[in-house]
Amino acid sequence: MELIQTPVKSAQSTLQDILAGGKYSLVICEKPIAARKIAGALANGRFTSIRVGRVEVLQVDDGAKRYVICSASGHLYTIADTGRNRKVYPVFDVAWRPKDEVDRKSIHLRGRIKVIEELSTNADEFIIACDFDQEGETIGYNILNYASKVDGDTALRVKFSTLTREELREAFKRARPGLGGKMAEAGRTRHLVDFLYGINLSRALSQAFLSAKRGYRTLSIGRVQGPTLAFLVEREIEVRTHVPTPYWKVSAVLQKPGEKELIANYERSRIPKKLDAEEVIAGCKGQQAEVVNITRSTSRQAPPTPFNLGDLQKEAYRVFRYNPSQTLYLAEHLYLDGLISYPRTSSQKIPPSINCKAIIVGLSRVYSFEDSVRDLLQDGRKLIPRQGWLDDPAHPAIYPTGEVPHRKLDMRSFKLYDLIVRRFFSLFAEDVLRERLEVGFRIAKHKFGSFGTKLLEEGWLRHYKRYRSRGETRIPELAMGDFLQVKRVGLNEELDHSAPRYNQGSLLEKLESEGIGTKATRAGIIKTIVDRGYTEPGSNRMTLGATEIAVSLVDALNYHAPIILSPKMTKDLEEKLENLGSGSTDGNSVAEQAMDHLVDILHSIKNSEQEIGNLLTKGLTARVPLEKLGRCPICGHGELVILVSRNTKKRSVICTNYPQAKCLASAPLPQRGVIRPTAYPCESCSWPIVGTRFKGHPWKFCINPECPKKRRRGSRS
Repeated sequence: MELIQTPVKSAQSTLQDILAGGKYSLVICEKPIAARKIAGALANGRFTSIRVGRVEVLQVDDGAKRYVICSASGHLYTIADTGRNRKVYPVFDVAWRPKDEVDRKSIHLRGRIKVIEELSTNADEFIIACDFDQEGETIGYNILNYASKVDGDTALRVKFSTLTREELREAFKRARPGLGGKMAEAGRTRHLVDFLYGINLSRALSQAFLSAKRGYRTLSIGRVQGPTLAFLVEREIEVRTHVPTPYWKVSAVLQKPGEKELIANYERSRIPKKLDAEEVIAGCKGQQAEVVNITRSTSRQAPPTPFNLGDLQKEAYRVFRYNPSQTLYLAEHLYLDGLISYPRTSSQKIPPSINCKAIIVGLSRVYSFEDSVRDLLQDGRKLIPRQGWLDDPAHPAIYPTGEVPHRKLDMRSFKLYDLIVRRFFSLFAEDVLRERLEVGFRIAKHKFGSFGTKLLEEGWLRHYKRYRSRGETRIPELAMGDFLQVKRVGLNEELDHSAPRYNQGSLLEKLESEGIGTKATRAGIIKTIVDRGYTEPGSNRMTLGATEIAVSLVDALNYHAPIILSPKMTKDLEEKLENLGSGSTDGNSVAEQAMDHLVDILHSIKNSEQEIGNLLTKGLTARVPLEKLGRCPICGHGELVILVSRNTKKRSVICTNYPQAKCLASAPLPQRGVIRPTAYPCESCSWPIVGTRFKGHPWKFCINPECPKKRRRGSRS
């Protein structure tokens, strides 16, 4: 069953007809799709629709009450600088303005504001039905204040977490006066603080760059972007300066007669000297492996917790490689389609008020979920979902509504929907039960070990197994004193490495752990940093390498204005803004404290303008080495480094003495996989040996395309 039916369109009705038809309740929604869902719910599927330019106005008359419904299409008002000179700072004289007056791309919003202003003149009741969070409260408050010119405390607030007909009708019955306590004040204060930090810091840095006499360039940094960029640059420096140290691993291939081979690893997982590893191999030659220890244990793995937005973004990145912004975009459209609950939530809890059984029954109408539904509903079991620790006073965790999609979902949307549904199913299932078998072997005087896992009870993996590996490793049944044939003993060289560069999923996790940003803003912060050219693909393409301008910017700020990069300052301000929503403080005091910090920062930048400008200029003109591979064998002075082309995004090796000393040393590289330098050069040509993985196996090779060894192999073939 579709959530709304086709509206009755009235060709004769106009905006003047609505105004002349008597008093009504004006309902303001956040998005046009939500407005249609609400109209369909209030009118039981039938409502009239007219268009005023590009704006749709919906009418519902249920006999007892007349509703006129219009949508805001997001923020209609924004903070703006009242001055006209974009190079002047500091800027503190700001005001809320219609968005179309500030941003040329928002010119289409002018007509929408005009329609809402006219509709407000004949309304005797105002109902705000925007999303129930800080952004929704801010949108509703600004419309009431600037377009409708009424007191927000007199308007009714409708609160809902899904756009299903039943919940919307119930939400309108429960509507109460007032805009969510102080959430609107918190939202407006956040917009004010973020705008003032963004515009002033960006202008200050741009002027610093101009002071270096390299022209004018817009450089941006913000209250939350600063610490985020610092995390990226710190990790980038770790990666670039890390010197890999080799170590060796020894493993044996064993076989019990009539059984498959198994691999046993030497008791020391890292042998620092190759000679010691070779002694182990020599001692194992011609020997048998005796079983000297067998240990069995079982472990339980509870179902995962319900998704909140951060958990969904991280899981979607892990499974599908969707970046956080993409996941939020897709989730919001699934919400507007009525298929999932409101996604901008911090909660990991499904409250008892949600009829989970009805949702599961509803999902039985979707072919893909029949088996899971049948399993969960068998034997009349109690459906009590697993709960997490995190809570959100505004919304529960993300869950499917049980509605059947009324349109064909594109592949990306369906994948995310399927992930959410199967995660929901797994909440009601039993624990996963595994058995772990550890076997110890003695080969001569050396100890080896092997382990296997066996899935005893599938539990919640029955519903979620396509997104979580079972991790099952079988080994043959063995008994104490059994002897196995040693088929071979191998030696494998490995390199230790630094922590990997952040990807968008791990960076999101870092922001969460540090308390930087909010559930609704973190994805946008990461996207902004990527869009501004502060990152480029690392050596495995999915990671975020910091560009030289990002490194120079962080260096300059660390020395001259470190508070911009301070996670503590940003976290403290976030906590104050969150407390604002609960009413424990007021917006003016929070804004004043933030401005005090900002004044100190701007003073530091102004005093060091020339030095900062020189550092930024250096960053813009520098090359971007991602890894150093060692001394150049051609010129003997430069370093061979891995570069990623800004245009083609392809990576290759060149000498740092090009173009200054015109050293033409260069080499191609595989375009996929992590490239790791080794600690030794090629014996034939002295070029570096690097390591990577090919089809899951380690692979080391000389990067020199003209290496004599490669030519000899070519001639033999």
